[in-house]
Amino acid sequence: MPLLIREQPLPSTVETTTGKTAAPALDDEARRLAAGVARGEEAAFRTLYERYRPRLFRFALVLSHGDESLAQDVVQSVFLTAAKKLRSAENEAHLWNWLARVARQQLARRWRTHQRDSAFVSVGALPEEFPAAETYSVLEEIHDAALQAMDPGERQLIEIFYFDHHSQKEIAEQLNTTPKAISSRLERAREKLRSLIKRKLSHET
Repeated sequence: MPLLIREQPLPSTVETTTGKTAAPALDDEARRLAAGVARGEEAAFRTLYERYRPRLFRFALVLSHGDESLAQDVVQSVFLTAAKKLRSAENEAHLWNWLARVARQQLARRWRTHQRDSAFVSVGALPEEFPAAETYSVLEEIHDAALQAMDPGERQLIEIFYFDHHSQKEIAEQLNTTPKAISSRLERAREKLRSLIKRKLSHET
């Protein structure tokens, strides 16, 4: 039984480079989410996590040059920080910018700790303040271009594992193979994705 690749479109909830702003309802929701998280509401935090995790993972994955383990770690740290420090948001773009900035700071902290500067994008070169939509749009394009350059089967594994959250066992059952075989295929797919992201980043810088 084949797995279906789910599209991961760029959410139209941030300020665009053409000057269009997010719908008022989305801005209101962002304000409610931030306020709810600040009050310690579990439902608000869960909604924030579910809504922004895929987006933050893509952002961190490109910043870390395709290191999915580091990207996962950074994303988890962002939400831990949000639970403790997120107090308010003016609108949806402001909320995303706050999360993205924390992700960059977490990545920089790991860079300083582990002294693995060759594995990361030059975080210090990024401006302290940056247009959320513009920055995310560029990284989104790099991520999606790297995925599209992969073989369909490899792209399928990456998306179903990381974005649809299927376990290796579940994928193996659907493809009538073993978890060990899926693990090997995922490792090869991850390595190719890392290589493609690094190559495309080098063309952007």
